[in-house]
Amino acid sequence: MEMKHVEGENKGKVILYALSTCVWCKKTKRLLNQLGVDYYFIDVDLLGREEKDKVIEEVKKYNPVATFPTMVIDDDKVIRGYKPEEIRKELEK
Repeated sequence: MEMKHVEGENKGKVILYALSTCVWCKKTKRLLNQLGVDYYFIDVDLLGREEKDKVIEEVKKYNPVATFPTMVIDDDKVIRGYKPEEIRKELEK
């Protein structure tokens, strides 16, 4: 699976699982860009069937219902949905 990289300040390993058509996913990307955070993202809906199935299984490890956006910070902290205050709190440390 190929993730897209957005360069910024290193605040740990930040991965965003998103959908290209999701308003909340777009808002999450916009917030990360405003915060100047280095992160990786993947628009799951743009993947081929086989790769999409693999990525959704990966998302389910962090978010059993596989909703989007799902953000994973340092393979540990998971933020489900668009939660700007929680995102800021985690990334402005």
